[in-house]
Amino acid sequence: MAFTLATWNINSVRLREPIVCKLLAEEAPDVLCLQETKSPVDKIPTEGFAALGYPHMVARGQKGYNGVAILSKLPLQEVSAFDLASLGHARHVAARLPNGVVIHNHYVPAGGDEPDRTKNEKFGQKLDYLTELRDLCAADTPRKSILVGDLNIAPREDDVWDHKKLLKVVSHTPVEVDHFNAVMAAGEWVDVTRQDLPDGQIYSWWSYRAKDWDAADKGRRLDHIWATSDIAATAHSSRILRAARGWDKPSDHAPVFATFDL
Repeated sequence: MAFTLATWNINSVRLREPIVCKLLAEEAPDVLCLQETKSPVDKIPTEGFAALGYPHMVARGQKGYNGVAILSKLPLQEVSAFDLASLGHARHVAARLPNGVVIHNHYVPAGGDEPDRTKNEKFGQKLDYLTELRDLCAADTPRKSILVGDLNIAPREDDVWDHKKLLKVVSHTPVEVDHFNAVMAAGEWVDVTRQDLPDGQIYSWWSYRAKDWDAADKGRRLDHIWATSDIAATAHSSRILRAARGWDKPSDHAPVFATFDL
């Protein structure tokens, strides 16, 4: 069974319902994983999504903050919803597809502005979230699984617009990258996007602060699709829909896609 998956930090699913519907109608991924939905689950506008052929959803939500959802053309069986770092936040949900593949949708804490946990509690929460995720993967190595989401880290030098300038900026600091890589190693995860697009600068996030985000192009690749090593070779056709960053009332993130032949 071949299926296409997309992941997108939507920055309020209710506010941006029109562009979610635009993506579903025009790109038609089989599965769409959303982060930062900022909505209780019962307030997510599922009717419009179902009308476009996405009747299945698993989600975790809270009013105004965080939130994750998996929309699907295919039936979903909820598997888990972790509260990593005991934050009490809606930051993870996982579901199994009919072919047995488990999809983990994560919204990793952004980490605040100061990359020092002694001065910034949010940065410590981010590192703790990643440490607990690493330990989960190490304790029970995942198989036939995909991990996606806004992981809020741009790990490689070519995942940011200027490596040297961003080394002390949250999302690209060495300590965050070390934690990111430790999760990957513990779960034997493969970065599907970079497996397909190994060279060159690619981004999935551009700040709202830029007057002309497209011309400035000061982006970061914060959104990721990983697959376990047993299925990573089946992945292909990775891409980032940069154009979505310029849609009406956009998210500051663009959707990331991959197709799997399983």
